[in-house]
Amino acid sequence: MLIPEILDTFRELLDQARAAGDPEPTAMTLATRDGAGRIAARIVLLKDVDARGFCFYTNYDSAKGAELDAYPQVALCFHWKTAGDPAAGGVQVRVEGEVARLSATESDAYFATRPRGSQIGAWASLQSQTLPDHEAFDARVARYEREFAGRDVPRPPHWGGYRVAADAVEFWYGAQHRLHRRVRWEWRDGAWTQRLLYP
Repeated sequence: MLIPEILDTFRELLDQARAAGDPEPTAMTLATRDGAGRIAARIVLLKDVDARGFCFYTNYDSAKGAELDAYPQVALCFHWKTAGDPAAGGVQVRVEGEVARLSATESDAYFATRPRGSQIGAWASLQSQTLPDHEAFDARVARYEREFAGRDVPRPPHWGGYRVAADAVEFWYGAQHRLHRRVRWEWRDGAWTQRLLYP
């Protein structure tokens, strides 16, 4: 569980990025690994954060979904050039921890708030699989638009949320001449500890 000092700092920095007009303040890099130890990274969107961790949603059957389920130790990274001192590189927040699926109830609740086109897309996309041509995807979109015409789109069973329960959080504050300030929090032996790092 994130203590208030960590959670409040994160939320304050996210609010700064939003207020400064960051075009996508909830964008975060998600790094995973596969069975061969190969690392993959991509941008996903933070959809919720509380004391339990950082939440995002995806297709369970995607490459990232398979990696998340098989190897739940992951890393996240936010970079807000508009927070802190933009001229010195802004702010980064690095998160490490264990990921787990959200409950079906939580995933259903979020899915219901998505735009209808995104809901249809979650059914139509065979995420990470080979696409023979764009027409094939268009045909799948049309198929599900017909199937769900005139009614709510239910959440696909292969789509839902994950939560990263952090055991390390680092706040990186850019400074002139690369004299950055780094504050690292780590969960060890049942308590959070804080230490400073050289830049």
